[in-house]
Amino acid sequence: MHRSAPRLTRILACAAVPVMLVVAGCSSDSDGKKDGASSSSAAPDATKTEAAVAPAKFAALPDPCKSITAKTVKSLVPSAKNKSGTRGKSSDTAARGGCSWNGLDDNGVKGSQYRWLDVGFTRFASDQALGSGADRAEADYTKQVAKAQAAEGAKKLATAPAPAGSIDEAATTVTYDLTKTGEDFKYATVIARTGNVVVTVNYNGAGYAGAKTPSASDILKGAQKAAKEAVAAVAAANDAGQPSGSPKPAGSASAEASTKASSKSSTKSSAKSSASVKKTG
Repeated sequence: MHRSAPRLTRILACAAVPVMLVVAGCSSDSDGKKDGASSSSAAPDATKTEAAVAPAKFAALPDPCKSITAKTVKSLVPSAKNKSGTRGKSSDTAARGGCSWNGLDDNGVKGSQYRWLDVGFTRFASDQALGSGADRAEADYTKQVAKAQAAEGAKKLATAPAPAGSIDEAATTVTYDLTKTGEDFKYATVIARTGNVVVTVNYNGAGYAGAKTPSASDILKGAQKAAKEAVAAVAAANDAGQPSGSPKPAGSASAEASTKASSKSSTKSSAKSSASVKKTG
């Protein structure tokens, strides 16, 4: 009896081992399934990505002092001090630039006519955090209109949208009268947006020494003419406005390579044929 007791104890201990292992195994499988379920439920959130902003339409700005034709500058500022224009300072000419012309046309006893013309460009790049270039330009366009409307000392201020298609996608004119240096000035500002670029043109004039004050309509027409040329210069500077970073059509690269290869093969064949004719002759 005493000998069989230890033996029974050993049998029971051995029998208990598989049970513990089975329990541990089940526990491990259960935890693994929970982890897997947790990972799979979290996966959809991890795969969510923010939509990419639209690429900017224009990647460059025109030379501001060449954006308005010499003919137009001469008609708007007849006696410009610097016919080539005075370039504005810019730390980043790819993002902003400007140019101005001014002069006094002296007509002797009939008095003198003073004119000022300036053009400014601001380009906005598309940025994932800040938004598309077009949206950023639209926001600045609104700010520039408000800035023109807030001219200190302005009288008879009027704001109106430019006729559809007369300048570009969006354009607003702001006109007003202002008295300075003892003379009455007529002002016209045109703010336009083309793609991701904002164009601002200021034109004003006054009559000195008894000369007649220019009409508001003439000043406005001059500003609109200059603005139209400045907007066109943006497209011209970007090769007719091809979007910046836009990919080439699919297969264009391979087609180009194929054309080059075909051309080389044709040239070699022609050379061989020519050599063969010479030997035969």
